[in-house]
Amino acid sequence: MASPANFWDGIAERYAARPIKDVAAYDAMLADAASRLKPTDRVLELGCGTGSTAIRLAPYAASWTATDFSPEMLRIARAKQAPDTLRFILADAQSAFDGGPYDAICAFQLLHLVDDVSQLLAAIHANLKPDGLLISKTWCFAEMSLPLRALFRILRAAKLFPKARALTRSELRQAISAAGFDIAEERVFGQNPHGPYIVARKRPLAKETLAARQLLSAKG
Repeated sequence: MASPANFWDGIAERYAARPIKDVAAYDAMLADAASRLKPTDRVLELGCGTGSTAIRLAPYAASWTATDFSPEMLRIARAKQAPDTLRFILADAQSAFDGGPYDAICAFQLLHLVDDVSQLLAAIHANLKPDGLLISKTWCFAEMSLPLRALFRILRAAKLFPKARALTRSELRQAISAAGFDIAEERVFGQNPHGPYIVARKRPLAKETLAARQLLSAKG
């Protein structure tokens, strides 16, 4: 069976050539994400694909590390004109955290594609600075119509669509919260209600827990 990276390698050229369906919605999402970044932020992006989003957002941060596990996607990304603060790195989502902790971690159109959402969210949480942000957009396939879900199954059988989890928005919110985040913003850009954009902040440690850790650190 072909690996997920091989699937994305195989469709990289078509993916790069495909126009954005709703440019206004995409631009509005990027504007919101940019507004949450500071010029001093160090940002990690997981699953950057062909790099278009990274190139747009990198100027709003001090450094932007964009990662993907598809060599072909990254080949296309690296051929684009990009700011000097942007690096493209070959790495899968679970092993992309070298150089952390980060001020923000972005996961656009990714969480529905990983085998273990809870495990990845825990890794993201562990590699964020205190009060750090998770900025994400995720397809919630479980809430789509039955005919549309059947179409995706047919496309997947024809190797035209990747393996994806059938999440609901409620399940997604619960997974993010359980990983130690407080959801700061949830909204939909454009007309499709099944791709929520969620900004979540790393939940601060309780004061007593923080004090206990500081005491243990001082003793150690």
